[in-house]
Amino acid sequence: MTASGKLIVLEGIDGSGKTTQARRLHEHLKRRGVLNALFREPGGTPLGEAVRKILLARDGFTGGIGEATEFLLFAAARSELARLILTPLREQGVTVLLDRFGLSSVAYQGYGHGLDLHFIKQVNERAAAGVQPDLTLLLDLEVEAALSRLQRGFDRIERKGRDFFERVRQGYLVEARENPTRIRVINAAKDEEAVFEEVCIAIEGCLGFTID
Repeated sequence: MTASGKLIVLEGIDGSGKTTQARRLHEHLKRRGVLNALFREPGGTPLGEAVRKILLARDGFTGGIGEATEFLLFAAARSELARLILTPLREQGVTVLLDRFGLSSVAYQGYGHGLDLHFIKQVNERAAAGVQPDLTLLLDLEVEAALSRLQRGFDRIERKGRDFFERVRQGYLVEARENPTRIRVINAAKDEEAVFEEVCIAIEGCLGFTID
């Protein structure tokens, strides 16, 4: 019987470098012969990509979207990703790397916007049909430094301001303190190579072998 593949999620505020590290890890594992796939949230499915366009629009189309509606759109995309991508691939023994997952909604819509945390966590659990990360890597970086890294024009979520991102960052850290075995905090203020080295070390226990 094929062993179940792992689900490793990279999280962090915008500008923390998680997307860069996820791509590096995907390529590194591939070179090592580790069967793996990389996806982002929202995205990965036709519905997920459509939701992504709506939620991250820069043209003001979604400027007045409500916090609960925003979260439920993320949850709908998450449900499709879990059903169509995460569960089937893991059953085939593929290790899945995911750029954001349910913890993003807890941090952004919960701590950031003040939406009820219990509600978010309940919906996340139902939407993901029980799919849980084997390991979450939280790339932590001070807000000022993270926002200074964003070179492109800000999308709708990135325009929410420093105070919003400070609440998000602190929310991530609260969740990490409460779940130390599932969430590993990585100092993203280091240079890219040093951060990647920490990422590789962090996932060794999850994968069951050394990454070099």
